[in-house]
Amino acid sequence: MNDNDENPETPASGGAEAAGAPEALIADLKDRLLRALADTENLRRRAEREKQEANLYAVTRFARDMLGIADNFARALAACPPEKLEAADPQIKAVIEGVEATERQLLSTLERYGVRKIETEGARFDPNLHQAIAEVPGDGKPQGTIVNVVQTGYVIGDRLLRPAMVTVAGAPPPPAPEPGGAVDTTA
Repeated sequence: MNDNDENPETPASGGAEAAGAPEALIADLKDRLLRALADTENLRRRAEREKQEANLYAVTRFARDMLGIADNFARALAACPPEKLEAADPQIKAVIEGVEATERQLLSTLERYGVRKIETEGARFDPNLHQAIAEVPGDGKPQGTIVNVVQTGYVIGDRLLRPAMVTVAGAPPPPAPEPGGAVDTTA
């Protein structure tokens, strides 16, 4: 074994064994070049993907802070039932309509940056998207179905920004024993 076999980067020095060395060296260099090109392409793709994710998720902290404002708008609007709004003074109606328009604009702006509400209407509880705060009677809904949304949840892109806080339908209660039924005393 000579030094040329161990280090293909050094040029072959004459002799019978070195006759195939240029082809081997070319094949080795070609293989290295192809691997370097593949590594470069993989690095480019990874950098592009990381750039896209950075653009999408850069607003995460800001969006999380804005959710408190969206919650306050929703609470303000929920505090004024529709029947009271109909009987309200025109100036009060204008203020409520302004709050509604501002809430819509805020949610629209958040959505433009990839922040979306988690849909919970009639959904089954999903621990990846929801946080159960209580188990309540289902009132005819199957066990594990969301009964009420206490706080709306949001995702940004495909990541959870804030889970929806929900109440979940529990198991139906066992049937009550019939009154005046026979009691088994043979124990």
